[in-house]
Amino acid sequence: MNPLNTTSTRRSVLSLAAAALASISLGAYADSNWPSKPVNLIVPFPAGGGTDTFARPFSAQFSKQSGKTLVIDNRGGAGGNLGAGIAAKAAPDGYTFFMGAVHHSIAPSMYPKLDYDLERDFVPLALVASVPHVLVVNTKTMPSDFKSFMELVRSKPGRFNYGSAGGGTSHHLAGELFKFQSKTFITHIPYRGAGPALQDLIAGNVDMMFDGLGSSAQHIKGGRIKALMVSGNKRNPAFPDVPCAAELGMPDYNVNTWYGLWAPKGTPADIQTRMIEEVRKAATADDIKTSWSNSGAEFPNLTGPQFGAFVNAEIKKWAAVVKASGAKLD
Repeated sequence: MNPLNTTSTRRSVLSLAAAALASISLGAYADSNWPSKPVNLIVPFPAGGGTDTFARPFSAQFSKQSGKTLVIDNRGGAGGNLGAGIAAKAAPDGYTFFMGAVHHSIAPSMYPKLDYDLERDFVPLALVASVPHVLVVNTKTMPSDFKSFMELVRSKPGRFNYGSAGGGTSHHLAGELFKFQSKTFITHIPYRGAGPALQDLIAGNVDMMFDGLGSSAQHIKGGRIKALMVSGNKRNPAFPDVPCAAELGMPDYNVNTWYGLWAPKGTPADIQTRMIEEVRKAATADDIKTSWSNSGAEFPNLTGPQFGAFVNAEIKKWAAVVKASGAKLD
């Protein structure tokens, strides 16, 4: 007699099938209730920098909307690449996301080897905020107007320095592009994030920064640092008294910093869709609109493949800037 035809065996097979179906049902039920526990958001820079400036208000709004905490996990180092590498290896279960920035579209042109790839390891979800760069200086050691600033810097090549969030970041490239276009020589001082660089600028340990307006905004308003110029061809509504680059004879100095949200590759598609919905919902909340406006930022509303196409275009753009300026890691 064939043992596979016994009643007990048939019952065992039926039991296993029922258990499998139950497991599938439970999995679907768990997905439908996302998020059912706190969600981790890896921010690849120290607290106090530009990415943090936008990640924390978004985190608070997400928690209000979903009823679950969005935990900020600051992992600074290597110009944002350390945290990116950690996020790339995270479990794609819908409970870890990555808040990257323009720096991550620059990195492929600056670093000979990275342990992550934006396209290979991540799924693009949303462009959360975009903000122009601003030239900010220490109020005690530097002139308070652009013309006097340029005269001083040109009179002493190499004497003055600028801080950045690290080699290969947008702060670094914005500084190198400024030097290239203005024909000046200013020494680059890399830090482990915009926060520490800003604190040293305020303390007078560095002379200037080419910072994203988001992280500098409150320090400018508080009088701790002075804004001499915003990038681009128009003034920023949050700082209408600060002249733009085009007004000051630098029409091609157009540098924006932006912050985006990715999920590890393999994150369930329905959770990706729900997170995008959370971002869009957050962008319409009064607290977020006020926070973005005060920082001189906007919500571009690029999501999914549109955001992915934007990032690919940025990678090509910054590769050209790196080549033209001759920027190198310090």
